[in-house]
Amino acid sequence: MSEDRRSAACLAVGSELLGDEKLDRNSLTITRALAGYGIAVDEKRVVGDDVDQIATAIRDLLARHDLVVVTGGLGPTADDVTRDGVARAIDRTISHSEEVERWVRDRYASRGREMPVYAPAMARVIEGSRLLLNNRGTAPGMLFDLRGRLLVVLPGPPWEMEEMLERDLLPELVLWNPGAVRVRRTLVLGGVFESDVEESVRHLYDRFGRENVSILASYGMVRLVLSAEGEEGSARHHLDVMERAFKAVLDEDLAGTDVTGLAEVAIKELRQRGQTLATAESCTGGLVSARLTEVPGASDSFVGGVVSYSNDVKEHQLGVPLPVLVEYGAVSEEVARAMASGVRSRLAADWGIGITGIAGPTGGTEDKPVGLVHWAVAGPGGVWAEHRVFPGDRSVVREWSLNSALDLLRRRLAADAT
Repeated sequence: MSEDRRSAACLAVGSELLGDEKLDRNSLTITRALAGYGIAVDEKRVVGDDVDQIATAIRDLLARHDLVVVTGGLGPTADDVTRDGVARAIDRTISHSEEVERWVRDRYASRGREMPVYAPAMARVIEGSRLLLNNRGTAPGMLFDLRGRLLVVLPGPPWEMEEMLERDLLPELVLWNPGAVRVRRTLVLGGVFESDVEESVRHLYDRFGRENVSILASYGMVRLVLSAEGEEGSARHHLDVMERAFKAVLDEDLAGTDVTGLAEVAIKELRQRGQTLATAESCTGGLVSARLTEVPGASDSFVGGVVSYSNDVKEHQLGVPLPVLVEYGAVSEEVARAMASGVRSRLAADWGIGITGIAGPTGGTEDKPVGLVHWAVAGPGGVWAEHRVFPGDRSVVREWSLNSALDLLRRRLAADAT
């Protein structure tokens, strides 16, 4: 470890996290939180519900990192053995606390429940720990100061972990790592590929440092994360300079700054204009509508949508002319245009989106292969359409489709404003 830089590691405990049904998402939250205090997470691990594995991992991580954050395995059931693993790793004893048991009992009582017979297991306290009470659950957490290194043990449920992280750990870091602040800004791009973004901004790496730039690609959208570290005032000034330089290169591909995605960009722009949007979806099956309604306040601008999977619904609910469906087929530019115009008219919206395609894995032909998607946007100034054959499986094609449609909408909104 560098002497002028604090490093951290995350350890997630839970045999279920080693399978393919449940992912460790706590480490992502922890990484984002620690970054704001100048602490980099250099390592992440997942271990099963085994005392020896937990102890071995903690000993190894403490030997190489300043801060280790452990999540999971603090509940009352037989496989919740994190306390035992921690005690073994740092060679401490465990004793039962009547005070903690009373607190656990009160937590159950506040929810109108009797304390289960197995719940007192959560009142087992490791010698030398600072207890972290759980206001959203029942299992307390623990914090240890081990000769300047911090070991923090938090419950696994994200709702509980996040509150304790913010309430107990982050204030501790202000004292533990004073003066070091790392600030970040995320530029969201639409309609571009990761490789294209890399090529566009590569010349800025020498000026700002490649380690301060991360390119995170998803299907139809790219996030460019800029960061700076140091004393807060100088770090934020440096980040402002970086942002201006990168924005000058990205130009119209830049959709927004520190936004969740293209849906938020579209909703914000529509709200500022006092305009509305409706959607007509075939292959995406309502994904665009779902993404839009994830944005708080979307009801101000999004009036509704139609999932027009069949030709009958396209014709009778959206007004797509039957001759157009017969001549060009459901997956065509002509139908996408008619869907966008139709839903705009039928739902009395200022803007309409239409999407039709072949998400696969079947249904493709030589002329219209799997992955072919047409999307269109209808607005006060006309109708615009694009198409592409997207690679990937069904879920990937659908994700590409919704982001591509939202990107076309936000570009038309921007053009309409000029």
